[in-house]
Amino acid sequence: MGVLRLAHVDVRTPDLELSTAYYTEVLGLHVSERTDDAVYLKCWDEEDHHSLRLRADTRIGMDLFSFRVEKEDDLPELESRLEKAGCHVDRISRGEAVGQGESIRFEIPSGQTMELVWELEKRGNILGKLNPSPVPPPDLPGIAPPRMDHLLINAEEVGEAYAFFKEVLGFRMTEQVLDANGHQLGVWLERSHSPHDVAIVNGPNGALHHFAFWLDDWDHVRKSADILAYNGVQIDQGPTRHGVTRGNTIYFFDPLGTRNEVFTGGYSPDPDFPEITWTEDQFGRGLFYYENVVAQRFLRFHT
Repeated sequence: MGVLRLAHVDVRTPDLELSTAYYTEVLGLHVSERTDDAVYLKCWDEEDHHSLRLRADTRIGMDLFSFRVEKEDDLPELESRLEKAGCHVDRISRGEAVGQGESIRFEIPSGQTMELVWELEKRGNILGKLNPSPVPPPDLPGIAPPRMDHLLINAEEVGEAYAFFKEVLGFRMTEQVLDANGHQLGVWLERSHSPHDVAIVNGPNGALHHFAFWLDDWDHVRKSADILAYNGVQIDQGPTRHGVTRGNTIYFFDPLGTRNEVFTGGYSPDPDFPEITWTEDQFGRGLFYYENVVAQRFLRFHT
C-alpha cells in the first residue's frame, strides 16, 4: 500500500496561547500534550496522539505535513525511492518527535517539508471501544470536527509536483484544472479513497493554502458558520459548494491568519475512478459552484 493517509500538520504561531484558545474553544479540538514551545491537538474521533501541532515562532506558516504509511517496511522502501528521485532524506529517530516513532523527512519539489511515519502513539477517541455511543456528547465546545481531512499546498510548477507525488509516492489524481495550453493549474490527489488527501494549486513554492477538518453533513457546516460568526472569526468563503470534489465548505482564518476549512460531502473514488478535468475558463464553477467566480484573494492569500 505504501502511503496510507494524512497523519498531522505542523504549523507555527507567534501567539501560542491565543492560537490554542482558538483551536480548542472555537474549533473544539482537544489538547493531547503540551511542551515548552508547542501544543498538540486532536479531534474527538481521532485515534492518534495528535493531528495538529502548534509551535511558537515569530513567523506564521507550516513546518511540515506528515502522512502515515501502511507497514513499517514501507519506510525504507520509500526512502530508497526518494533518494533515487534526488531527494535528501533525514531520518528522525524514535522519541525525537512527540507522539510518534521513527520517520523520514524530505523536501518535495514545491519546497514544503513532508514526513512519512508508520508508528503513531494511539490515544484513542473520546467514545471508547466498549459499547460506544455512535455520537459524541452534545456539549462539546465549538465546531468539534471528528477528524482532520486534507490540506492544500502551493507550487510554482504544479505538473512537476504532481509527477513527484504520483511516480515517487504513489498518489492518484482525482481531478485537475488545465489552462488553455494544457498545463496543470491544480491537482487533487488521494491515497485514502476520498476526493483528496492533498491538493496542489499554482502559487509560491513552500506555501500552505489551508488545512481542512471533516464534518459529517451539511447541517454541521451551517452550524459552523453560526459558531464562527458568533465568535467574530473572519470567514473567507462560504458556506458554499465546490465543483471540484463536490464538497460543501467554509473557509476562514485563525487569529494569526492561517486559513482553515471545514468540509463535507464529495465522493468515494473507486480504484478505477476516471480523472475529472476542468478547463481554466470553467474554474469559477469548479472553485465555488454557486458563485461561479474565481476569487482572487482566495487564490493568492497563503501562509
